[in-house]
Amino acid sequence: MHPAATSEAVNDIAARLSAQSVIGIDTEFLRERTYHAELCLVQLSWADQAACIDPLALKDLSALSRALTGPPAVKVLHASRQDLEVLLPAIGAVRPIFDTQIAAALAGEAAQIGYAELVRRTLGHELAKGQTRTDWSRRPLTPEQIEYALDDVRHLLALKAALEERLERLGRRSWLAEELAALENPAALSIDPQSAWRRLKGLSGLDPGRQRLLQSLAAWRERRALERNRPRGWILADALLRDIVLRVPRTRTELAALEGMPPGLLERSGAELLESVRAADIPDPAPPVLRSRPDPQMTALLKKLSAVHQAVAIELALSPEVLATRRDLEQFAAGHQDGALLTGWRRAVLGERLLAAL
Repeated sequence: MHPAATSEAVNDIAARLSAQSVIGIDTEFLRERTYHAELCLVQLSWADQAACIDPLALKDLSALSRALTGPPAVKVLHASRQDLEVLLPAIGAVRPIFDTQIAAALAGEAAQIGYAELVRRTLGHELAKGQTRTDWSRRPLTPEQIEYALDDVRHLLALKAALEERLERLGRRSWLAEELAALENPAALSIDPQSAWRRLKGLSGLDPGRQRLLQSLAAWRERRALERNRPRGWILADALLRDIVLRVPRTRTELAALEGMPPGLLERSGAELLESVRAADIPDPAPPVLRSRPDPQMTALLKKLSAVHQAVAIELALSPEVLATRRDLEQFAAGHQDGALLTGWRRAVLGERLLAAL
């Protein structure tokens, strides 16, 4: 079966989808060279049929919008976030959604269980693994590649039915509804440049000036990557961004001396990077970088909260990270009690017990 590569073929598929109540969706894409993922293939399943669509040949997929961006059909995906992100500019916000990875996690499977493993554990089918490193932008696709891609949607509807039955038995259908509602907000599929600094690890305990510099540089990098449609690491590598924040270079010479500073970056953007340093208003010389030492009381509280967290996870037969991450517990212990742990189903099963442990 060849991917649909004409407007007529896509219109025919869209007409069939319009009569369905459940549709399986997957995509293949590349993002190694771009900020925005390049959509290379769309796979769809319905009833007992499956088809591929070639967006590289078509460019315009708007014929699919009516069937995929609103009710009545539920769209079934696995680990849907990246698929939703890459489909958003092509057809709009896919909804309503059923994510089989999220549903499986709430039913007691591993938090990040893969599609093939979930199919094996739930349906007893072994899927081929031979095309995991395929360059989906190359044409023509082989019959083996097309079959591999179609397998990614052929079992989605059966997984949905099986997982719904498990969640119904466990009384957790409402939990899933809460989790899926967050995915249907298109704003959640993009990164706010002003919040981009949160992606960087290993920069805790910064003084206020360096924190301002971190936020400024991360936002500048995100905006530039977006404008040029290039990976953020191509604009400014994480390691170099950290070095600028920690060392606070104030002159072109100091900036050039940083390990790994590309001459091209210095030439094109050196003035902007130095302006970010200046605007951060860091005293000269910069204060020493503070490496925050664990607070004994906070360490003891986190240990106590973690024990409650682990106990609840065992009681509910859930992976602990489905309930809360280490960062969630740290934020809770620090007094930020407006997050996920005190809303919705998590408050009922975990949050109230954490409050009692304070």
